[in-house]
Amino acid sequence: MEIRVSVRQLVEFILREGSIDNRKSGGADTAMQEGSRIHRMLQRRMGSEYHAEIGLQYTWSTPEYNIIIEGRADGIIDYNWGDHNVTSHEITDVFVIEEDAQDKELPVSRKQEKVIIDEIKGTYRELKRIAKPAGVHLAQAKCYAYMYAAENHIEHIGVRMTYCHIETEELKYFHEDYTFLELKQWFDELMQEYKKWADFQFEWNGIRTDSIRQLQFPFPYREGQKELVTYVYQTIYHKRKLFLEAPTGVGKTISTVFPAVKSMGEGMTEKIFYLTAKTITRTVAQECFGLLQENGLRMKTIILTAKDKICFMKQEEVQEEAALAERTGEVECNPDACPYANGHFDRINEAMYDLLTHEEHFTREKVMEYALRYQVCPFEFSLDMSLFSDAVICDYNYVFDPRVYLKRFFADGIGKRNYVFLIDETHNLLDRGREMYSAALFKNAFLHTKRLIKDVAPKVAAHLDKCNKELLAMKRQCESYRKEKNIDGFVVALNRLYGAIDDFLDEHDTFPNKKELLEFYFETAHFLNMYEIMDENYVVYSQLMDDGDFMLKLFCVDPSRNLRQCMQKGRSAILFSATLLPIQYYKKLLGGEPTDYEVYAKSAFDENKKALLIANDVTSKYTRRSEEEFHRIARYIYEVVRQRHGNYMVFLPSHLFLEQVYDCFMEVYYDADTMECIVQEDYMSEAKREEFLQRFQGNEGCDLADRIDFEIEEADESILIGFCVMGGIFSEGIDLKRDSLIGAIIVGTGIPQVGCERQLLKEYFDAQGENGFDYAYRYPGMNKVLQSAGRVIRTAEDIGVVALLDERFLEAQYRRMFPREWSRYEIVNVAQIAQRVEYFWNEWL
Repeated sequence: MEIRVSVRQLVEFILREGSIDNRKSGGADTAMQEGSRIHRMLQRRMGSEYHAEIGLQYTWSTPEYNIIIEGRADGIIDYNWGDHNVTSHEITDVFVIEEDAQDKELPVSRKQEKVIIDEIKGTYRELKRIAKPAGVHLAQAKCYAYMYAAENHIEHIGVRMTYCHIETEELKYFHEDYTFLELKQWFDELMQEYKKWADFQFEWNGIRTDSIRQLQFPFPYREGQKELVTYVYQTIYHKRKLFLEAPTGVGKTISTVFPAVKSMGEGMTEKIFYLTAKTITRTVAQECFGLLQENGLRMKTIILTAKDKICFMKQEEVQEEAALAERTGEVECNPDACPYANGHFDRINEAMYDLLTHEEHFTREKVMEYALRYQVCPFEFSLDMSLFSDAVICDYNYVFDPRVYLKRFFADGIGKRNYVFLIDETHNLLDRGREMYSAALFKNAFLHTKRLIKDVAPKVAAHLDKCNKELLAMKRQCESYRKEKNIDGFVVALNRLYGAIDDFLDEHDTFPNKKELLEFYFETAHFLNMYEIMDENYVVYSQLMDDGDFMLKLFCVDPSRNLRQCMQKGRSAILFSATLLPIQYYKKLLGGEPTDYEVYAKSAFDENKKALLIANDVTSKYTRRSEEEFHRIARYIYEVVRQRHGNYMVFLPSHLFLEQVYDCFMEVYYDADTMECIVQEDYMSEAKREEFLQRFQGNEGCDLADRIDFEIEEADESILIGFCVMGGIFSEGIDLKRDSLIGAIIVGTGIPQVGCERQLLKEYFDAQGENGFDYAYRYPGMNKVLQSAGRVIRTAEDIGVVALLDERFLEAQYRRMFPREWSRYEIVNVAQIAQRVEYFWNEWL
């Protein structure tokens, strides 16, 4: 049996010590930019004896199993390259210097024949402040030196740490020379420390594999479900991606998880990442793994919880601050003041081993229990436990977001592994991908930061002023929004600002307004990183904001390349959703390739149990919006709900539109004796969202975080109407079964509001030869419609009404986007709909 570990994982796991670095916990690896322009630049400068990006692998054997250590050396200086046995090295690129190029920065004599391992680190810090290489950086280089020396029987080998200032390209070197025996002793000690973890992993892998081989599908297969399971398994086997349109009721969660688990039992899959966009979907995934575990599966699983929901310090704050954090998504992390972060790495491995050897389900509660016992940061603890989890259930950003992705698994140099990505509610990944790989900076932020730190950091303030002047020049040319052709001057100034902030943070541990400066620092880092990877899939634009501010944005209009590169870190990806239409649109923009698969799963539901009604005399078009139109929509709602007591949701295009229709309904049709109307607010806390849904559940004690099936035991004689915003928090991700919801009334085609980014998307895809209006407006809008309609029919027993209130649904360009299960529909007007709804209910009651 083989256990695989990357060099980076090995040295960071064994050699860590001390406290959590606040600057790294902020999401951006701001200290060292690995795998970047600096690496490529330096590698190209070197001579023919310099071999770049060399994949290395070494097997450390025990009596029972082998540990495969693998990684990628930035460079190997070897004058006798052809004389060595290098067949095991994966040589990806060898950059050869031109004959007339300068090599004065290469401090190695061409007559020298000693092999040197080069480890490159880019930094914004002044090089004079780097007195010695970081311990983990040197350890990585020593691992590569040992692996290369062992493979090629080299008795003496050198290690060179190359630090390069990203702005000035100034270099600083640190040299160490080692004998093979010195490296072997050091490496064996490192591996002996790791061995107790590997011993446990070896024993656990055997237990897990035996349980998987005996595991059976936990239900009788529904029609088409066995074929669906087979599609997923075959996709993993062939190392492809699968784009899966899986209508509600086909059991898409179990149909993707089960074959992925089975592939792990056959040795194809090393780790499963179940990726979601919403907390409630992660709970569904956890329940699915729990179901398999009830049927004999032995598997270690973890749900990664957001920092603000698991931080001990945050839980000790007052409710007002907690509410603010929920609105802003911010959590202040101060390692100096936090007893759990201070000294975290001194205690973490003991905590991990205790949890690993005593639990199989690393739930939020268990992580917090053990974190409290050992006084470690629960968030960082959970990230570390993912190393020894067979399945990791987490948000998209832990794999795709360049600011917070799990560097333990996906950092440059780790290489491709046998990971399987199960990407739920995939339709959400497109906008999330655009958001992750876009970056924006605001002019007022530079002025605000300058006011905060000008007294304590005058050098930083001066650089802030230079950036502000660059933005001011752009602002003077911008009337509303405009594409920017060249922002190089601003980026040069921003690079210098970033370096000045970095130096200031090196010199000052505490100072007024540190939190605000760090936030600005991270935003600046992200902008610079996105500028570095920016290509033809980006549009750079500036915009005058409504509040008078000025924004400069790197807008990732097509995230397919970035998403594809992330998925290529693993073996296979299954991208699935109940609303993945048109499937070629999503395949193109989510990183699909021609050899990847697409499957449209057959719905398991009886189409006759759903009344699909399309109105031909109403619309939400801007040109038709009037009191008359709002009153007609209100009447439609009334005519539908009065035919049967029960729970209904009305989905409208915006909060303003909602208010206008709601006011009309309450004025003309509301009956206090038989009706209750509740409204989705513009901002709703988690508690208010639970309260809203509990009205549909009929169970005041239901906890949204712990329960997925929302059912009403007994229907009463009242009508509950929830007025919601299409595309909002209640239009997807909730599972209202049976009588919990018997009707959805959808007003409008869901087309996004016209704005500069939508217009930029339209222009971009028009230029690509696609239908820009479809890509920017119609497809995203129709997805919101399909999600809203999907709230009604959740099980084979469900019966309900879906009313589409917009005559545009009858146009060919909309009907061709209807899913297969919408093949039967009726056209109605406001005078007919009551009769048709009554007839439908009489058929089933």
